[in-house]
Amino acid sequence: MRQYLAAAVLILAAPAPGQETSLSADNYRVDVPLERPASARLVWRDEFDGDRLDPARWAYETERNRDGWYNHERQYYAAGRPENVRVAGGQLTITARSERLDPARFADWGGQAYTSGRITSTMGWRYGFYEVRARLPCGRGTWPAIWMLPQASGARWPDGGEIDIMEHVGFDPEVIHATLHSALYVHTKGTQRGAQRTLPGACGDFHRYQMRWTPKAIWIGVDDRAYLRVANDRPGGREAWPFDTPFRLILNLAVGGDWGGAKGIDDAALPQAMTVDYVRIWQEPAR
Repeated sequence: MRQYLAAAVLILAAPAPGQETSLSADNYRVDVPLERPASARLVWRDEFDGDRLDPARWAYETERNRDGWYNHERQYYAAGRPENVRVAGGQLTITARSERLDPARFADWGGQAYTSGRITSTMGWRYGFYEVRARLPCGRGTWPAIWMLPQASGARWPDGGEIDIMEHVGFDPEVIHATLHSALYVHTKGTQRGAQRTLPGACGDFHRYQMRWTPKAIWIGVDDRAYLRVANDRPGGREAWPFDTPFRLILNLAVGGDWGGAKGIDDAALPQAMTVDYVRIWQEPAR
């Protein structure tokens, strides 16, 4: 989920173990098995077995509702509103709706014509194997993402790095995208490192979106096949590879924006939802 401010831009691939469509990248594509290391142990999970979002695991992100969200997105991210974020039947559902809210009830509403949800993990992790089983929305104008940002508060973007495990835009329903951002490798310079993959049924079926992250490389894939690999093999220090600190996980469903809304928003298709069956994270024992 490429992240830049509308008012002032702050500026969001080698063998195995976007905004406007022109900003997507496919220069680090691979097609290799993506397997969880046998020695890895499960360290964190959410099976969404309860009847509400677990505040020990997740927090709502709403801080830019009044000023407007990144990428010229057009949604209001609600907190504690089951119409937008709901846990039931062993699943998390994030729903985007075409609606306007009552400012008397929602003091941070910025006049948006759409509502949705964005949550972030309360913990962060460095390295490991990540798996999110999810079903994506289908409507034109939707922009779901499974991604990560540095856990440390105040980390400047893109210097601190960003990992896009999965992005999808509704006008291209059978294609998924993975991208890494850093100070040297970022779409604003035309140097972004990413890959895309055709995935039939991406917006109608459940798939397992996965990442293996080590000090030497990051692999991103789906259903046990990596389609992106980026190695820590370029000069440039942290400007090239800031991926050595804990990152937090973000799940969100944007509406519109420079990429998601590049071909308009189909209001008649709303509401649309991203449904998450589970989130699981494994790490290998320290050596």
